Amino acid sequence: MQIANGKNGYEIPEKVGIIYSDVKREYFPTEMQFITEKGADKDARVISKYLEKLKIKPILYPGNSGLPQKLKKDKPNAVINLVDSVKGYEYLSSSIPGVLELLEIPYTGADILGMSLDTNKFVIKKLLQQNGVPVPNYQLFNSSSDFLDPTLRYPLISKLNEIHGAVEITQDAISENERHLRERIKFLIQTYKQPVLVEEFIDGREFTVSVIGNKNPKVLPIVEQQFGFLPKGMNKIASFELKWVYEDALENLSDAYDCPAKLSKSLEKRISDTSIGIFKLLDVRDCARIDYRLDKRRNLYFIEINTLPGINPDESIISYFPLAARTAGMSYGELIDGILSLACKRYNLQYAKRQSRKVVSDFN
Repeated sequence: MQIANGKNGYEIPEKVGIIYSDVKREYFPTEMQFITEKGADKDARVISKYLEKLKIKPILYPGNSGLPQKLKKDKPNAVINLVDSVKGYEYLSSSIPGVLELLEIPYTGADILGMSLDTNKFVIKKLLQQNGVPVPNYQLFNSSSDFLDPTLRYPLISKLNEIHGAVEITQDAISENERHLRERIKFLIQTYKQPVLVEEFIDGREFTVSVIGNKNPKVLPIVEQQFGFLPKGMNKIASFELKWVYEDALENLSDAYDCPAKLSKSLEKRISDTSIGIFKLLDVRDCARIDYRLDKRRNLYFIEINTLPGINPDESIISYFPLAARTAGMSYGELIDGILSLACKRYNLQYAKRQSRKVVSDFN
């Protein structure tokens, strides 16, 4: 592996690959799911410009069947993995770390197990529940006719078990009665060919927590989702409509969030400590985004984790991980430099953290 010598004896990767989702409309059963991924190549090109500023040669790769051959030919020193789905299936995204492990190429983010867990919300909730992390009461449905746990209390929200990006998290996702719930489950299973996770809807505040690091992970400023701009009568959830319709119509995006969230010191500590515990328990690497709901009794519930937290630098949209990093005083270049340095150090590459030495030096 060829590594250029940097200042003070540090090593600088000469070539870094950026692997992104190979997005084609025919891969996705609905336009909704396609919309959540259709800009993957553009995001990769934006990140590549920041690598160029760091004097690193970027090489872009779509995450498809041609990837192994291209990687063997180019031999990048490290890879930034941005792949959310392969052929439209999020559960196949774990094949990307598999390829990189076989080729012995350092890469950012979760490993094979971490990516596999990330695309099974039911298993994640089971693991966390058995380790004392509060989660809403839930049930996994493989059919709309499955027995309904009588202990579940309405309203209930239905979620695709393997897909992120708020796909099908619409106002219609919340059911107030069994008839509506079973109709919703039937639609989701028939359309997306996967199980559906049904859980009690937690009415309250919603927080997004960005975590960065490895052995000593840190929580970036917490984001609270705001719902005051939604039309009257709409459920207060971070829905597909909110992200792709109402947020896009806002003149000032800051109306959609508070960062840092207005929290008491005790609540902030509780959220931060819980996030670090989850990050370590699931053996997450480099970065992750974790969502919570806080009910009116101040009970905190884990909702979801995303090991590919979304690092789009476009400030005209809300991308919570870069937003939290900016609030912490990190430039976008520092964020990318920091995540890459974390991955390189994990593989014993003494990466020159030129921009981010003060920011992430204590995260390893």
